[in-house]
Amino acid sequence: MSKRGPSPPPSEGVLIKRAKPDATPSNQIAISSSNDPRNKGLIRSVQRTSSLEAPIVSLAGAHSAEILSCRFDPTGQNIAACSADRSVSLWRTYHPNTNYGLLSNLTKAPILDLQWSLTSSILYTVSADHLLTSVDLTTGQRLRKIRAHREIINTLDRTMAAGTELLATGSDDGTVKIWEGGEDGGKHSVATFDIKSPVTSVCWSADGANVYVGALDNEIHVYDIRKNEEVYSLKGHSDTPTSLSLSPNGSFLLSPSFSSQTLIYDVRPFSPSPTRIHRALQGAPAGFENTLLRGAWSKDDGGRRVAVGGADRTVTIWEVESGKILYKLPGHKGTVTAVDFHPREPIILTASKDGTMILGEIEAGLGV
Repeated sequence: MSKRGPSPPPSEGVLIKRAKPDATPSNQIAISSSNDPRNKGLIRSVQRTSSLEAPIVSLAGAHSAEILSCRFDPTGQNIAACSADRSVSLWRTYHPNTNYGLLSNLTKAPILDLQWSLTSSILYTVSADHLLTSVDLTTGQRLRKIRAHREIINTLDRTMAAGTELLATGSDDGTVKIWEGGEDGGKHSVATFDIKSPVTSVCWSADGANVYVGALDNEIHVYDIRKNEEVYSLKGHSDTPTSLSLSPNGSFLLSPSFSSQTLIYDVRPFSPSPTRIHRALQGAPAGFENTLLRGAWSKDDGGRRVAVGGADRTVTIWEVESGKILYKLPGHKGTVTAVDFHPREPIILTASKDGTMILGEIEAGLGV
Protein backbone atom coordinates (compact mmCIF):
# COMPACT_ATOMS: atom_id res chain seq x y z
CA MET A 1 0.00 0.00 0.00
CA SER A 2 1.48 3.31 -1.06
CA LYS A 3 1.97 6.18 1.43
CA ARG A 4 -0.29 9.17 0.80
CA GLY A 5 1.57 12.41 0.16
CA PRO A 6 0.78 15.80 1.65
CA SER A 7 -2.47 17.51 0.61
CA PRO A 8 -2.05 20.09 -2.12
CA PRO A 9 -2.64 23.73 -1.22
CA PRO A 10 -6.28 24.81 -1.68
CA SER A 11 -7.06 26.32 -5.04
CA GLU A 12 -8.84 29.60 -5.54
CA GLY A 13 -12.56 29.54 -4.88
CA VAL A 14 -12.38 27.02 -2.00
CA LEU A 15 -14.05 28.26 1.23
CA ILE A 16 -11.87 28.05 4.30
CA LYS A 17 -13.34 28.67 7.76
CA ARG A 18 -11.16 30.87 9.95
CA ALA A 19 -11.49 31.98 13.55
CA LYS A 20 -13.27 35.31 13.87
CA PRO A 21 -10.98 37.95 15.34
CA ASP A 22 -12.09 39.55 18.56
CA ALA A 23 -13.87 42.86 18.06
CA THR A 24 -12.19 45.86 19.57
CA PRO A 25 -14.06 46.92 22.73
CA SER A 26 -15.88 50.21 22.39
CA ASN A 27 -13.78 51.79 25.11
CA GLN A 28 -10.47 51.09 23.36
CA ILE A 29 -8.76 53.07 20.63
CA ALA A 30 -6.39 51.59 18.04
CA ILE A 31 -3.62 54.17 17.94
CA SER A 32 -1.98 52.50 14.94
CA SER A 33 -2.95 49.38 13.02
CA SER A 34 -2.71 47.69 9.66
CA ASN A 35 -5.60 46.19 7.74
CA ASP A 36 -4.88 42.84 9.28
CA PRO A 37 -6.59 42.65 12.69
CA ARG A 38 -3.88 40.20 13.84
CA ASN A 39 -1.29 42.96 13.51
CA LYS A 40 -2.93 45.53 15.73
CA GLY A 41 -0.64 48.29 16.89
CA LEU A 42 -0.75 50.14 20.16
CA ILE A 43 -4.10 49.72 21.92
CA ARG A 44 -5.06 52.19 24.63
CA SER A 45 -8.02 51.72 26.92
CA VAL A 46 -10.01 54.94 27.36
CA GLN A 47 -12.32 55.34 30.31
CA ARG A 48 -15.15 57.70 29.33
CA THR A 49 -16.22 60.18 32.02
CA SER A 50 -19.03 62.17 30.38
CA SER A 51 -22.08 61.94 28.12
CA LEU A 52 -20.36 63.59 25.16
CA GLU A 53 -20.44 61.57 21.96
CA ALA A 54 -16.62 61.75 21.76
CA PRO A 55 -13.90 62.81 24.21
CA ILE A 56 -13.21 65.91 22.08
CA VAL A 57 -15.87 67.80 20.10
CA SER A 58 -15.16 70.79 17.86
CA LEU A 59 -17.75 73.56 17.54
CA ALA A 60 -16.90 75.58 14.45
CA GLY A 61 -18.43 77.47 11.56
CA ALA A 62 -20.60 80.01 13.37
CA HIS A 63 -18.15 82.91 13.80
CA SER A 64 -15.92 84.76 11.35
CA ALA A 65 -13.82 86.47 14.05
CA GLU A 66 -12.38 85.76 17.48
CA ILE A 67 -14.68 84.44 20.21
CA LEU A 68 -14.41 86.61 23.33
CA SER A 69 -16.58 84.73 25.83
CA CYS A 70 -18.36 81.37 26.08
CA ARG A 71 -20.54 79.88 28.80
CA PHE A 72 -22.69 76.86 29.61
CA ASP A 73 -26.24 77.60 30.69
CA PRO A 74 -27.17 76.65 34.29
CA THR A 75 -28.46 73.23 33.16
CA GLY A 76 -25.37 72.41 31.08
CA GLN A 77 -27.51 71.53 28.05
CA ASN A 78 -26.72 74.65 26.01
CA ILE A 79 -23.75 76.86 25.18
CA ALA A 80 -23.60 80.53 24.21
CA ALA A 81 -20.61 82.31 22.69
CA CYS A 82 -20.07 85.93 21.66
CA SER A 83 -17.62 87.23 19.11
CA ALA A 84 -15.90 90.24 17.60
CA ASP A 85 -18.06 89.61 14.52
CA ARG A 86 -20.96 91.16 16.56
CA SER A 87 -22.95 87.95 16.87
CA VAL A 88 -23.93 85.42 19.53
CA SER A 89 -24.08 81.70 18.68
CA LEU A 90 -26.16 79.10 20.54
CA TRP A 91 -25.20 75.41 20.62
CA ARG A 92 -26.35 72.09 22.03
CA THR A 93 -23.83 70.62 24.44
CA TYR A 94 -24.61 67.01 23.53
CA HIS A 95 -24.97 65.09 20.27
CA PRO A 96 -25.57 66.24 17.59
CA ASN A 97 -24.01 69.50 18.96
CA THR A 98 -26.10 71.63 16.62
CA ASN A 99 -25.61 75.37 16.21
CA TYR A 100 -29.33 76.09 16.61
CA GLY A 101 -29.16 79.87 16.81
CA LEU A 102 -27.18 82.87 15.62
CA LEU A 103 -28.12 86.31 16.95
CA SER A 104 -26.48 88.78 14.59
CA ASN A 105 -28.49 91.98 14.98
CA LEU A 106 -28.01 92.79 18.65
CA THR A 107 -25.32 95.47 18.35
CA LYS A 108 -23.13 97.29 15.85
CA ALA A 109 -19.87 96.54 17.66
CA PRO A 110 -18.03 93.48 19.04
CA ILE A 111 -19.87 91.69 21.86
CA LEU A 112 -17.36 91.34 24.67
CA ASP A 113 -19.13 89.28 27.35
CA LEU A 114 -22.37 87.44 28.05
CA GLN A 115 -24.24 85.67 30.84
CA TRP A 116 -27.22 83.31 31.02
CA SER A 117 -30.02 84.36 33.34
CA LEU A 118 -30.27 82.27 36.49
CA THR A 119 -34.08 82.32 36.54
CA SER A 120 -35.40 82.63 32.98
CA SER A 121 -34.65 82.08 29.29
CA ILE A 122 -32.87 85.44 28.97
CA LEU A 123 -29.34 86.04 27.73
CA TYR A 124 -27.48 89.22 28.73
CA THR A 125 -24.69 90.72 26.61
CA VAL A 126 -22.40 93.76 26.78
CA SER A 127 -20.60 95.30 23.82
CA ALA A 128 -18.04 97.81 22.64
CA ASP A 129 -20.75 100.30 21.64
CA HIS A 130 -21.59 100.83 25.35
CA LEU A 131 -24.75 98.68 25.30
CA LEU A 132 -26.25 96.24 27.81
CA THR A 133 -28.71 94.00 25.95
CA SER A 134 -31.26 91.40 27.10
CA VAL A 135 -32.59 88.76 24.68
CA ASP A 136 -35.47 86.33 25.16
CA LEU A 137 -34.11 83.06 23.78
CA THR A 138 -37.54 81.45 23.38
CA THR A 139 -38.53 84.07 20.79
CA GLY A 140 -35.18 85.54 19.76
CA GLN A 141 -36.53 89.01 20.49
CA ARG A 142 -34.49 91.72 22.15
CA LEU A 143 -36.13 92.79 25.41
CA ARG A 144 -33.87 95.67 26.44
CA LYS A 145 -31.13 97.73 24.91
CA ILE A 146 -29.57 100.14 27.39
CA ARG A 147 -26.75 102.59 26.74
CA ALA A 148 -25.29 101.59 30.07
CA HIS A 149 -21.89 103.35 30.05
CA ARG A 150 -19.99 106.13 28.32
CA GLU A 151 -17.19 103.81 27.13
CA ILE A 152 -16.59 100.18 26.11
CA ILE A 153 -18.23 97.65 28.48
CA ASN A 154 -15.71 94.88 29.14
CA THR A 155 -17.43 92.62 31.62
CA LEU A 156 -20.73 91.38 33.00
CA ASP A 157 -21.91 89.19 35.89
CA ARG A 158 -25.22 88.29 37.49
CA THR A 159 -26.48 86.99 40.84
CA MET A 160 -29.63 86.43 42.86
CA ALA A 161 -30.22 88.67 45.89
CA ALA A 162 -33.45 88.65 47.90
CA GLY A 163 -35.31 87.00 45.04
CA THR A 164 -34.17 89.57 42.47
CA GLU A 165 -31.67 88.98 39.69
CA LEU A 166 -28.98 91.66 39.71
CA LEU A 167 -26.46 92.48 36.99
CA ALA A 168 -23.08 94.19 37.35
CA THR A 169 -21.33 95.81 34.38
CA GLY A 170 -17.80 97.22 34.24
CA SER A 171 -16.51 99.69 31.69
CA ASP A 172 -13.50 101.62 30.41
CA ASP A 173 -15.22 104.73 31.80
CA GLY A 174 -14.02 103.66 35.26
CA THR A 175 -17.43 102.78 36.71
CA VAL A 176 -19.35 99.68 37.75
CA LYS A 177 -23.13 99.83 37.54
CA ILE A 178 -25.74 97.58 39.14
CA TRP A 179 -28.96 96.77 37.26
CA GLU A 180 -32.11 94.78 37.87
CA GLY A 181 -32.33 91.78 35.53
CA GLY A 182 -35.26 89.81 34.21
CA GLU A 183 -38.08 90.92 31.95
CA ASP A 184 -39.20 93.68 34.33
CA GLY A 185 -35.78 95.27 34.85
CA GLY A 186 -35.70 99.02 34.29
CA LYS A 187 -33.48 101.11 32.04
CA HIS A 188 -31.78 102.90 34.92
CA SER A 189 -29.06 101.51 37.17
CA VAL A 190 -29.80 101.00 40.85
CA ALA A 191 -26.24 101.78 41.97
CA THR A 192 -23.01 103.16 40.51
CA PHE A 193 -19.47 102.74 41.85
CA ASP A 194 -16.70 105.06 40.65
CA ILE A 195 -13.49 103.00 40.50
CA LYS A 196 -11.45 105.88 38.98
CA SER A 197 -9.69 103.38 36.68
CA PRO A 198 -10.87 101.39 33.64
CA VAL A 199 -12.64 98.21 34.76
CA THR A 200 -11.66 94.88 33.18
CA SER A 201 -13.68 92.40 35.27
CA VAL A 202 -16.54 92.12 37.77
CA CYS A 203 -17.76 89.22 39.91
CA TRP A 204 -20.48 88.89 42.56
CA SER A 205 -19.94 87.38 46.00
CA ALA A 206 -21.91 84.25 46.85
CA ASP A 207 -24.53 86.14 48.87
CA GLY A 208 -24.88 88.97 46.36
CA ALA A 209 -23.87 91.56 48.98
CA ASN A 210 -20.44 92.39 47.55
CA VAL A 211 -19.11 92.90 44.05
CA TYR A 212 -15.44 92.31 43.18
CA VAL A 213 -13.97 94.70 40.62
CA GLY A 214 -10.71 94.18 38.71
CA ALA A 215 -9.24 97.38 37.29
CA LEU A 216 -6.34 98.80 35.34
CA ASP A 217 -4.68 99.90 38.61
CA ASN A 218 -3.73 96.21 39.22
CA GLU A 219 -6.05 95.94 42.24
CA ILE A 220 -9.31 94.13 42.92
CA HIS A 221 -11.72 96.46 44.69
CA VAL A 222 -14.44 95.00 46.90
CA TYR A 223 -17.66 97.03 47.15
CA ASP A 224 -20.55 96.50 49.56
CA ILE A 225 -23.74 97.34 47.65
CA ARG A 226 -25.66 97.86 50.91
CA LYS A 227 -23.20 100.46 52.19
CA ASN A 228 -22.56 101.72 48.65
CA GLU A 229 -18.83 101.95 49.37
CA GLU A 230 -15.53 100.12 48.98
CA VAL A 231 -14.81 97.94 52.01
CA TYR A 232 -11.33 96.64 51.10
CA SER A 233 -9.08 95.82 48.14
CA LEU A 234 -7.01 92.82 47.10
CA LYS A 235 -3.41 93.48 46.08
CA GLY A 236 -0.70 91.21 44.68
CA HIS A 237 -0.96 91.58 40.91
CA SER A 238 1.92 93.27 39.11
CA ASP A 239 -0.26 93.86 36.05
CA THR A 240 -3.95 94.22 35.18
CA PRO A 241 -6.31 91.39 36.23
CA THR A 242 -8.12 90.07 33.15
CA SER A 243 -11.09 88.29 34.75
CA LEU A 244 -12.61 87.25 38.07
CA SER A 245 -14.37 83.99 38.92
CA LEU A 246 -15.76 82.87 42.29
CA SER A 247 -15.31 79.29 43.50
CA PRO A 248 -18.45 77.13 43.83
CA ASN A 249 -18.31 77.39 47.63
CA GLY A 250 -17.91 81.18 47.49
CA SER A 251 -14.65 81.22 49.47
CA PHE A 252 -12.01 81.84 46.79
CA LEU A 253 -11.58 84.20 43.84
CA LEU A 254 -9.69 83.25 40.66
CA SER A 255 -7.88 86.11 38.92
CA PRO A 256 -5.60 85.77 35.85
CA SER A 257 -3.63 88.83 34.79
CA PHE A 258 -1.56 90.38 31.99
CA SER A 259 1.57 89.38 33.94
CA SER A 260 0.86 85.68 33.11
CA GLN A 261 0.47 85.02 36.83
CA THR A 262 -2.87 83.69 38.06
CA LEU A 263 -3.77 84.41 41.68
CA ILE A 264 -6.38 82.73 43.86
CA TYR A 265 -7.55 84.97 46.71
CA ASP A 266 -9.16 83.85 49.95
CA VAL A 267 -12.29 86.02 50.27
CA ARG A 268 -13.72 84.42 53.40
CA PRO A 269 -14.52 86.92 56.17
CA PHE A 270 -11.48 85.82 58.19
CA SER A 271 -8.50 84.83 56.06
CA PRO A 272 -5.38 83.22 57.59
CA SER A 273 -3.19 85.24 55.22
CA PRO A 274 -2.83 89.03 55.57
CA THR A 275 -2.55 89.38 51.78
CA ARG A 276 -5.46 86.94 51.24
CA ILE A 277 -3.42 85.24 48.47
CA HIS A 278 -4.23 81.51 48.64
CA ARG A 279 -2.28 80.32 45.57
CA ALA A 280 -0.04 81.87 42.91
CA LEU A 281 -0.16 79.84 39.70
CA GLN A 282 2.12 79.94 36.67
CA GLY A 283 1.80 78.26 33.28
CA ALA A 284 -0.73 80.22 31.22
CA PRO A 285 1.13 82.93 29.25
CA ALA A 286 -0.97 86.05 28.66
CA GLY A 287 1.00 87.14 25.57
CA PHE A 288 1.45 90.68 24.32
CA GLU A 289 -2.05 91.24 22.85
CA ASN A 290 -3.59 92.35 26.17
CA THR A 291 -6.51 89.96 25.73
CA LEU A 292 -8.95 89.71 28.64
CA LEU A 293 -8.48 85.98 29.32
CA ARG A 294 -11.44 84.48 31.21
CA GLY A 295 -10.77 81.71 33.74
CA ALA A 296 -13.13 79.28 35.44
CA TRP A 297 -13.56 76.83 38.34
CA SER A 298 -14.54 73.18 37.96
CA LYS A 299 -18.02 72.48 39.29
CA ASP A 300 -18.47 68.71 39.18
CA ASP A 301 -15.93 68.30 42.01
CA GLY A 302 -16.76 71.41 44.05
CA GLY A 303 -13.96 73.59 42.66
CA ARG A 304 -10.88 71.42 43.10
CA ARG A 305 -9.53 72.59 39.72
CA VAL A 306 -9.20 75.90 37.87
CA ALA A 307 -8.49 76.64 34.21
CA VAL A 308 -7.16 79.61 32.22
CA GLY A 309 -6.43 79.88 28.50
CA GLY A 310 -3.20 81.31 27.14
CA ALA A 311 -1.40 82.88 24.22
CA ASP A 312 0.41 79.57 23.66
CA ARG A 313 -2.89 78.26 22.21
CA THR A 314 -3.45 75.86 25.10
CA VAL A 315 -5.62 75.67 28.21
CA THR A 316 -3.90 75.14 31.54
CA ILE A 317 -5.76 73.28 34.30
CA TRP A 318 -4.34 73.33 37.84
CA GLU A 319 -5.17 71.44 40.99
CA VAL A 320 -6.01 74.17 43.49
CA GLU A 321 -4.80 72.43 46.64
CA SER A 322 -1.29 71.65 45.36
CA GLY A 323 -0.93 74.28 42.63
CA LYS A 324 0.20 71.50 40.28
CA ILE A 325 -0.56 71.64 36.55
CA LEU A 326 -2.85 68.73 35.67
CA TYR A 327 -3.38 69.42 31.96
CA LYS A 328 -2.05 71.53 29.11
CA LEU A 329 -4.75 71.04 26.50
CA PRO A 330 -3.91 71.85 22.85
CA GLY A 331 -6.19 72.02 19.83
CA HIS A 332 -6.70 75.70 19.01
CA LYS A 333 -4.85 77.71 16.38
CA GLY A 334 -4.97 81.00 18.27
CA THR A 335 -4.96 82.45 21.79
CA VAL A 336 -7.49 80.71 24.03
CA THR A 337 -9.62 83.60 25.23
CA ALA A 338 -12.24 81.95 27.46
CA VAL A 339 -12.96 78.71 29.31
CA ASP A 340 -15.91 77.33 31.23
CA PHE A 341 -16.63 74.09 33.09
CA HIS A 342 -19.83 72.09 32.74
CA PRO A 343 -22.05 72.46 35.84
CA ARG A 344 -22.45 68.69 36.36
CA GLU A 345 -19.90 66.71 34.33
CA PRO A 346 -16.10 66.81 33.91
CA ILE A 347 -16.30 68.73 30.61
CA ILE A 348 -14.33 71.86 29.76
CA LEU A 349 -15.39 74.36 27.11
CA THR A 350 -12.74 76.54 25.45
CA ALA A 351 -12.96 79.40 22.95
CA SER A 352 -10.24 80.99 20.88
CA LYS A 353 -9.19 83.78 18.58
CA ASP A 354 -9.35 81.21 15.79
CA GLY A 355 -13.17 81.56 15.93
CA THR A 356 -13.83 78.02 17.18
CA MET A 357 -14.75 76.28 20.44
CA ILE A 358 -13.77 72.86 21.74
CA LEU A 359 -15.59 70.62 24.22
CA GLY A 360 -13.13 68.38 26.03
CA GLU A 361 -13.72 65.51 28.41
CA ILE A 362 -11.33 65.37 31.36
CA GLU A 363 -10.82 62.99 34.24
CA ALA A 364 -13.61 63.05 36.79
CA GLY A 365 -12.73 64.90 39.96
CA LEU A 366 -13.36 63.72 43.49
CA GLY A 367 -16.69 65.01 44.72
CA VAL A 368 -16.98 66.96 47.93
